[in-house]
Amino acid sequence: MSRPRTVLLGQFLDENAAAIAEKLEAAGIGHWVKRSGSVVRLLSAADWGTRIFVDADRLEEAKRIAATVTDG
Repeated sequence: MSRPRTVLLGQFLDENAAAIAEKLEAAGIGHWVKRSGSVVRLLSAADWGTRIFVDADRLEEAKRIAATVTDG
């Protein structure tokens, strides 16, 4: 079985990322989370939050779900 192609949904505050991941799971959207360690975050301003990657075929749906957390 082949793995789905994933794309970056975005980089979010850790608290928001946890809430988004929970909602993605509930919606059955394949996803994975990349959270850098504290040393990397200290040394790189680009690693300020958690990145979420989602199944490319469901990106638009995932964006709408993320907006319910980040806009609200």
